[in-house]
Amino acid sequence: MVIKHPLTKPVSEMQWIKQLEEAANVTITWEEVSADWDQKKNPMLAAGDVPDLIIGGNAITDSDLATFGSLFEDLSDDMDALPNVQAMFDEVEGAELLATFEGEIKALPSYKKLWPTAITHQYINQQWLDALSLEVPTTWDELHQVLLAFKEQDPNGNGVADEIPMDFSPVGAGGFGYFQPSAFLGSTGIQIVGGGGAGYFLEDGEVKNFFTDERYKDVVSFLSELWADGLISPDAFTQDYSTYQSVARGEGDTARVGFSWGWSGSDRFGPGVYEQYSPTAPLLQEAGQTTPARWSYDFENLTRNHVILSANSDAKDAALRVINEFYSPEISIQVLFGDIPTNVEKVSDTEFVVLPPADANLDPSTWKWTSSIADAGPFFIRESMTVEPPTDLAEAVEDAVPLEPAFEGIELDADVFPSLFIKLSAADTSTVSLNQTAIDALTMSKFAEWVTSGGIDSQWDSYVQQVEAAGMPQNVEIYQTYYEEYLASK
Repeated sequence: MVIKHPLTKPVSEMQWIKQLEEAANVTITWEEVSADWDQKKNPMLAAGDVPDLIIGGNAITDSDLATFGSLFEDLSDDMDALPNVQAMFDEVEGAELLATFEGEIKALPSYKKLWPTAITHQYINQQWLDALSLEVPTTWDELHQVLLAFKEQDPNGNGVADEIPMDFSPVGAGGFGYFQPSAFLGSTGIQIVGGGGAGYFLEDGEVKNFFTDERYKDVVSFLSELWADGLISPDAFTQDYSTYQSVARGEGDTARVGFSWGWSGSDRFGPGVYEQYSPTAPLLQEAGQTTPARWSYDFENLTRNHVILSANSDAKDAALRVINEFYSPEISIQVLFGDIPTNVEKVSDTEFVVLPPADANLDPSTWKWTSSIADAGPFFIRESMTVEPPTDLAEAVEDAVPLEPAFEGIELDADVFPSLFIKLSAADTSTVSLNQTAIDALTMSKFAEWVTSGGIDSQWDSYVQQVEAAGMPQNVEIYQTYYEEYLASK
């Protein structure tokens, strides 16, 4: 069973599948899921009727493993049959630890080495700055003044007050993610992970949560000031992601958005206007601060739970051969980027060039997800492999350069909450999830309310009391225990 992106073509149309079958000496029957996976997964797990292999990025979660772990094979005793997986464990720090749950290896990760540390990159319209004789802002106050100028001085020159000074990706009910104003938390010195998530972060080896931290209050107060001045898109809290993307692409060569976040300039702003934008460094909260600015650390190259073997498979040996071939160099590159030679040129056994889309109407990212299982699949892009990436990835790597100083001096074990490696027991999963549901309901509704209507100063103390009463201290304590266990296991 493969859980794949809605854009992805049928597996039967992928040529590398035939290469995989031949190398593993098997014939594979596929069941493909492109929508409503959770609705299909839960009854399947409850019934205990799972296919030989389940493939997909975190399709079977750590929570599923905690609850239904007996359904899946422990691969600890099968590593002799999985030399490519063992090679990944030997080469990639944390890969074996990520695959291990309560002493067993049940869900294998993927590793791709090519992505930058941060997925969220920050952009400002340089053409607008030049038109108004302004400098790239370096602090919150400077950004505020620049955004006011964007609103009031017609920087796109079309004679219409249609500029959107700032816009951000839709914020969900379960915490923060990529391309959202949680990026400003880094200005205060808070080291977030994965865009912020449910708020857990590390500071000097202590687990904390920013939703009850005064520095989070500062960020929300700053956003509220920007909103009150009409500097944030009025649709920021109601638009969907496709609208967020399309509005920033402007009309022809006339841009609409001044300051925002995205994966790459061309992906965020589109072919008509993206060259107007420059990637920027993290902002300081205030000039002269001694606390260094940080940026989200996103663990994007090593990702969890991509292939799982049924404990009741009657074709275990064949399934092990399939798993091993997925992690071979030539199959791995095709799982991620598509077929050789249509999507990828093989220069040698260790050298590959990712080709432009064969469909000129598609950008490289869309082409990749259309052509193959892509990031959802199991693969191992070795350090010994030389890969010339697609243009969108190369651009994203370049756009991440201004953020690199924010990661200098970080001590990963003391400063970056290892959310990727925290694996709760079934009992602790239940406790944390129950508390988190109540916490999210409070924190995310108040975030939207305070940004758009103000009131954070008068409500802060009672809000903190409510969040703590909902179980925040208990969750922090649980995560602290698991964090310390993670350190001891390294």
